[in-house]
Amino acid sequence: MKTFLASKETVQPKWHLIDAEGVVLGRLAVKAANLIRGRHKASYTPSVDTGDYVVVINAEKVVLTGKKEAQNEYMFFSGFVGGESYRKVTEQRERHPEFIIEHAVKGMLPKNRIAAHMLTKLRVFAGPKHTHEANNPVKIDV
Repeated sequence: MKTFLASKETVQPKWHLIDAEGVVLGRLAVKAANLIRGRHKASYTPSVDTGDYVVVINAEKVVLTGKKEAQNEYMFFSGFVGGESYRKVTEQRERHPEFIIEHAVKGMLPKNRIAAHMLTKLRVFAGPKHTHEANNPVKIDV
């Protein structure tokens, strides 16, 4: 018996829809990262992008447990001396709520070139509407 290794030509990506309303951020990020990597498929190959597309809606309603909402900060750097700036999760939720989920999922992907391509398969929307109805995403419970 030979071991099956997936190739770029044999991969058939599907579309999944995750509703983030009332879901804990870490649990949602793990589920999304595993779908994007293809860990749920029998044909999973670490060196090949075998994953599916993931659409996340209601990103502004994702839940953080404990005091993380008030204590956690995101750091941004302009590239200039003294160009560090920090933003709390509450501020980030007001300005750009999609970033919270994108940042969490990115941290759960491998740190290589394939992961950079995998991250393009994640589509996050702040509200309940999304632009991928034509792809018929299957709703996933988290």
